[in-house]
Amino acid sequence: MTIKRVVLAILTVFAILLIGQDLLASWSQPQFQSRLELYQTNLVLQATEWQGDDPNLVSVRRSIIGSEPVKGAVKQYEELRQSAQKNLDRTQTLLASPTGDRSLKASVPKLEQLIAELDLRLGLLYVQQGQIDAAQKTWAGVIQQTDDRPNLEPLSKTAGALAGLWSDPPRLLPDVAPALKKNLDSWFRYRALSRLYQLQQRQDALTELQAEQQHAAAQALTNLAIVGGIPTISCLIGAGILLFLAVQWMIQRKQALLSPGSIAPWTVPWDGEIVWQVLIFGFFLVGQILLPIVLSFVQQVSGFTPGTLGEQARAFYILANYLLLAAGGLVVLYFSIKAFLPLPEGWFQFKIRSKWPIWGIGGYFAALPLVILVSLINQRIWQGQGGSNPILPIALEGKDNVALAIFFITAAIAAPVFEEILFRGFLLPSLSRYMPVWGAILLSSFIFALAHLSLSEVLPLTVLGMVLGFVYARSRNLLSSMLLHSLWNSGTLLSLFVLGSSAQ
Repeated sequence: MTIKRVVLAILTVFAILLIGQDLLASWSQPQFQSRLELYQTNLVLQATEWQGDDPNLVSVRRSIIGSEPVKGAVKQYEELRQSAQKNLDRTQTLLASPTGDRSLKASVPKLEQLIAELDLRLGLLYVQQGQIDAAQKTWAGVIQQTDDRPNLEPLSKTAGALAGLWSDPPRLLPDVAPALKKNLDSWFRYRALSRLYQLQQRQDALTELQAEQQHAAAQALTNLAIVGGIPTISCLIGAGILLFLAVQWMIQRKQALLSPGSIAPWTVPWDGEIVWQVLIFGFFLVGQILLPIVLSFVQQVSGFTPGTLGEQARAFYILANYLLLAAGGLVVLYFSIKAFLPLPEGWFQFKIRSKWPIWGIGGYFAALPLVILVSLINQRIWQGQGGSNPILPIALEGKDNVALAIFFITAAIAAPVFEEILFRGFLLPSLSRYMPVWGAILLSSFIFALAHLSLSEVLPLTVLGMVLGFVYARSRNLLSSMLLHSLWNSGTLLSLFVLGSSAQ
């Protein structure tokens, strides 16, 4: 056994351990999808306050809001609250065990803060349903929960302010308005401030607040139409494409686009050791060992940490981090296959004069209903846990347009280029040397999903990866899968931007 193989074997063991540790750590983290659904629920609540007569918005309001929006919001908030509490209890149990992972300790205050924030909002929802006693009990729990936690003191004071507003008789704490504005948002802020101004008999402030709320409610209706309407139409188009493919397969069989035997394998000049080398050296060694060491050294020398950066600086930091990862991976890939140049026909093709836009756009539409269906099943499996891409919450809560543009470059340009070259351009064809093309598509998609290091994303990303692999295998053009990948990430960012902009 050569020295290179020994090093590869050792790094492979480390890779399995570290990736396994990251996946296990993600198991205790909430899914990002839960937050998206919560943002959408908040939009619906915001839209319930609209009192205009625009016929277009009237029809949108009727179809989107439903008959009992507050009841639905209570149910969703209670479910998320229960999930967060279970997660907190599980984390504290793990920390209490002798073999508990100490890295989980940082997640405890975040979970406690999340629970307190949910309880503040649940109390207001109970008030809206006329359940004043339930609201007071919920807010009292926040006050009690945060008594011995100084970092949660603002939430405790806000809970006290809300309890005072709806007590009998009402109690108005000093400087209550700034606390409500800071710790509540969207519909919840409006309901609390409306109650405050009514008790203070500040009619001018109440009139101004109501005007602002009407504008926000109309914008919420528009954004709900965008967030809900575009994916619905796209899913219908995608369902039509999938139906066409299924019918074609039933009629034409071996000549159909979905027929396994109709996709020709690649001529692969290297063996599995090269594939192993690229994945371990180019992806794991660079991304999980060398890059973190370099960034840690830079942070020590410069004295900064990512958490202290502003939005634009943090966005640049994430982009630079990803570009370094991509550059390192592509350099390893190049030198790994350099001895086999020139490559046989069909490798790493970028054919501009071809039908790649049709393949990319068609693949995007076809992927939507498949991934959404799998995501619904996935939600039931993981019960809101399993972690998510850490960039998504940052993009959702981002308010800086320059930072959002940088996130777009990272997610919609840099990621599709690098990941498609590595997983579809190199890995998928390489695996076809040892298995049928459909098997190579499945295995490369699974590795692609695991590389994102979130348990909850494994199933959806495997399905997305299979569509990406099919599109590439059929078109033999990396531009098609890059376009599909870019459209997918762009659609996600658009939803985040729309939802985030409406939650302020």
